[in-house]
Amino acid sequence: MAAPPLGSGGRFAALEGKLAARGARNPAALAAFIGRRKYGKKGMAALSSKGTAGAPVARLGAALKSRK
Repeated sequence: MAAPPLGSGGRFAALEGKLAARGARNPAALAAFIGRRKYGKKGMAALSSKGTAGAPVARLGAALKSRK
């Protein structure tokens, strides 16, 4: 099975699941740290914006509310 394309969020979610299974306390933060180390700050920002460009407005609103 092929890996999801970069920027879709599928790879991040898969890594987050693997980290959670291994007992990480905050798997999302650890996955973001690993991504920043691999792609750099600008690379992660580009992937993030690419992933949110096609997202429905309702999903983005919910994501922003959960960050507060």
